[in-house]
Amino acid sequence: MRYSQYKFNFYLNASHAIYIDGKLGASHPHTWEIIIRTIKSQKEFVMFNEVENKIEQFLGKYQNRYINDFEPFDAMNPTLENITSYFLEQLEDLLEPLGWIVFYIEVSETPTRSYVISRVENNIISDLQQKNMVEDIIDSAFQEE
Repeated sequence: MRYSQYKFNFYLNASHAIYIDGKLGASHPHTWEIIIRTIKSQKEFVMFNEVENKIEQFLGKYQNRYINDFEPFDAMNPTLENITSYFLEQLEDLLEPLGWIVFYIEVSETPTRSYVISRVENNIISDLQQKNMVEDIIDSAFQEE
């Protein structure tokens, strides 16, 4: 089955240091690439800049900063995996009220190293596909009249 999705790319310049064997390593910078894939859960038109502004505002607090200084990373090891998980949770909370479902996030700390979380659960896609199919059938029936 086919479904539509939107892909957003963002870049974040920030540094972090991770704990290895209980010792904090050296702070080092990255240009993080953040790719988010979403599905609109509503047919209403939403301006892309509204979505992009929400995401940029969230990421902006980390821009050119030391990630370890921010909650929850002042207490949680700011590994690529933990950063990705946290960003996904926060972005889901930001975008859901706008009618967007975030089902995929990819965060890269180098061009060759990424961590991906994909929430392509059958029920999300199936529910949306079924809703969209019914709406498409109804729309096409009215267009033929």
